[in-house]
Amino acid sequence: MKNIMKKALAVTMAAAVAASPMMAFAEESDTTYRVCFVARASADTFAAWLTSEMQEAAAEYDDIELTCVSGEADDNEMASQLENCITMEYDLVIVQSNDNAAQAPYVQKLVDAGIPVITTNPTTHQSDLDGVTGDDEVDNAVLAGTGTVDADPVEQASVGALRAVEEIPENANVVVLLGPSGNYHAEKRREAWDTYFFSERDDVTILYEDYANWNSDEAMTLMETWVQGGTHIDAIISMNDNMAAGAIEAIRNNTDYIAEDGTVNFLAYGVDGTAQGCLLIQEGLLTATALQDASEIAQLNMEYAEKVLNGEMDVTEVNDYVDAPEINADNVEEYIEIYVANGEISADGTLSE
Repeated sequence: MKNIMKKALAVTMAAAVAASPMMAFAEESDTTYRVCFVARASADTFAAWLTSEMQEAAAEYDDIELTCVSGEADDNEMASQLENCITMEYDLVIVQSNDNAAQAPYVQKLVDAGIPVITTNPTTHQSDLDGVTGDDEVDNAVLAGTGTVDADPVEQASVGALRAVEEIPENANVVVLLGPSGNYHAEKRREAWDTYFFSERDDVTILYEDYANWNSDEAMTLMETWVQGGTHIDAIISMNDNMAAGAIEAIRNNTDYIAEDGTVNFLAYGVDGTAQGCLLIQEGLLTATALQDASEIAQLNMEYAEKVLNGEMDVTEVNDYVDAPEINADNVEEYIEIYVANGEISADGTLSE
């Protein structure tokens, strides 16, 4: 929360990666380092927010020229963008993978080409490249030759899961919305729900579970289909706010879920703490989320990038993780005030265009 309270979100999230490539040029200095941020998708709310914050953070450094591109949630496009970083001979590359295992060989190519790489949101691990898992030390080892700035997805998901143990009614029917298959954050958040919720609540039935790939439209379509099954859904368990928002939109006009007097007859949990998520909490439609501060992640990436480029540290020494504070009905107003001040939420209480 500390960094999100300090600075504006400035650029509209969706516009942040809509064009490719986009550049934030540093002022002239004796040495200008060319850095590329490869985001996973422009349609991904968090990736767009992070891209915007990367641009703003880079503008604080006279010696960094930042280019931002998007892989558009397509592994072939991600591969093309990462290979292009080698062709363009960037001085440093920051990678936000869509599918860790699919992108790992291309991250390795960057390392082999002598280009420093920081992987972020999620970390690329050695196991993503080697395909060897099952041991915590192996699973958590950062890909050799790279650094990382990230958040702990288990900590993030546990925020909602620990609440849900007490809040979700006995013998409840729940649905689960998953992020992309192969994405480290998506998979670890789901594992956290097993550890902190489902293992404690064997009375709960998973009515439906499917991939919505961080996407609100996909989540809406799934939820519309699930509701048609006729069994009341007591809780929406989503691996991010964007998918939760899509699912909620699918039942917004369904009086079985939101009565005419506004009474809400379901619970919903997300991750990211986006402006959209905060507004849904304010409405009483999202129960809780965990903040993943794109501002702090971006600032740390640029801080470490400059240190690596100026020889103050080796890229393999970059290993930093941001906290995941809970946002709920008790504290959401302070976050909304921040988003209003930063321009992400309009004065009328709606998302800025």
